Amino acid sequence: MTTDILTTTRDGVLTIQMNRPGKKNALTQAMYAEMAHALQTAATDDTIRVILLTGTADSFTSGNDLTDFANLTQAGGGPRPAQQFLETISTAAKPIVAAVNGLAVGIGTTMLMHCDLVYAADTARFRLPFVNLALVPEAASSLFLTHLIGYRKAAELLMLGEWFDAATAHELRFVNAIYPAADLLAETDKHIAKLLALPPEALRLTKQLLRRPFAPAIAETIAHESDVFQQRLQSAEAQAVFMKFLGG
Repeated sequence: MTTDILTTTRDGVLTIQMNRPGKKNALTQAMYAEMAHALQTAATDDTIRVILLTGTADSFTSGNDLTDFANLTQAGGGPRPAQQFLETISTAAKPIVAAVNGLAVGIGTTMLMHCDLVYAADTARFRLPFVNLALVPEAASSLFLTHLIGYRKAAELLMLGEWFDAATAHELRFVNAIYPAADLLAETDKHIAKLLALPPEALRLTKQLLRRPFAPAIAETIAHESDVFQQRLQSAEAQAVFMKFLGG
């Protein structure tokens, strides 16, 4: 265990905090493994009713740590802990709430599609730069986005990979509400308190019913995207991007 992921449990809420502020909370494989483990633990702990995902300072997460990623691809490995995290968060039975306090890049945006309620600071910024990195979408985002915002807008976000702000994220239904950055956690806690006051089994079953029509497609898309993603990691295009990033 490292301090890059902090987990606390209090009053029925498991908080998973990405805690690598010096690197804008860029995610390493070890961090993915810890988050997956925390989610798996929550699934079997009856005292945990709600899961909160958040970051630190000005960042939710800036996405994958490219140095960690490049070292992984050069070693011939693949992002198995990242895949495990996606599989775990996409099938979590308990409500997941996200408080997006700043940068949400790549998987920092796509993981939000597997959260049930998402609240953002007015300073939050989002980006899906997969193509820019010679990669492809993951986390079933190629499915989720077309369903959520339509093909044209999904193509714009995933193909161009440009930044968008919190107001745009709210307009596109990525987030439920926007709050001043200083008030984000307090306001998110109010919504969590509402969830905690509800009958937990009814809440669980409601989430299950909401997700049931899409669950097979989500699982299949995550698996297929992962296969293509793995191929892209070994591609000359992606290797060139990583080498440029590393100064090679």
